[in-house]
Amino acid sequence: MRTLIGIHAVAEALKAGRPLDRVHVAKGAGGHRIQDILNDCRAKHISVRWEERAALDRMAEGGVHQGVVAIGAESDTRPLEEVLPSATMLVVLDGIEDPHNLGAVARSAHAAGVDAIVIPERRAAGLTPSAVKAAAGALEYLPVARVGNINRALEQLKEAGFWIYGLDERGEQTYDTVDYAAPTALVIGAEGKGLHEQVRKHCDFLVRIPLAGHLSSLNVSVAAGIALFDWKRRSKR
Repeated sequence: MRTLIGIHAVAEALKAGRPLDRVHVAKGAGGHRIQDILNDCRAKHISVRWEERAALDRMAEGGVHQGVVAIGAESDTRPLEEVLPSATMLVVLDGIEDPHNLGAVARSAHAAGVDAIVIPERRAAGLTPSAVKAAAGALEYLPVARVGNINRALEQLKEAGFWIYGLDERGEQTYDTVDYAAPTALVIGAEGKGLHEQVRKHCDFLVRIPLAGHLSSLNVSVAAGIALFDWKRRSKR
């Protein structure tokens, strides 16, 4: 079963028509946003259970639930082959381990007009409640393809005609000067580690974000947002 935590994540799931089994609300919780959720549940005939806040704490596994937890079907993931035919921009995540970063990247990707994100099955963050909450509803609309091997996935993308751009601090071109060829795949590396060596070799271009000061890198979700919104500005999506 899939667990959604937080007012925004639950509200967006209801808005998107996601199948929810039930919604748990903390006793004493109120406000217009809680009431909107209750009204939507009533209209969609979704069971609402009033619970002690400690019970929601357990269901949220330490996440900040704001008094609302929803239980529903597992989040949809798709085979890579299913998202390719209609995609012109994909974001490929090379081993991001922090669920919050995964959710934040998904939120930026959806807002920038990305068609889908690609994540590995192993040694990386999955679609946990924390990731879904950090995405602030984006994962209700943004397709997610889960693949067994990122390198093989990049090979599939090349076979389908995609140009692969890796976001890497050692890139020769800067994010605001590179000319993106379509269809495009932007590969984003893990926190602190960046792109794996074999993944880097699969990229057609390596792109960097120039920094002032003494820091050598940005938070992965911040870097993704910078690159994606510049791509959006120039592609006029």
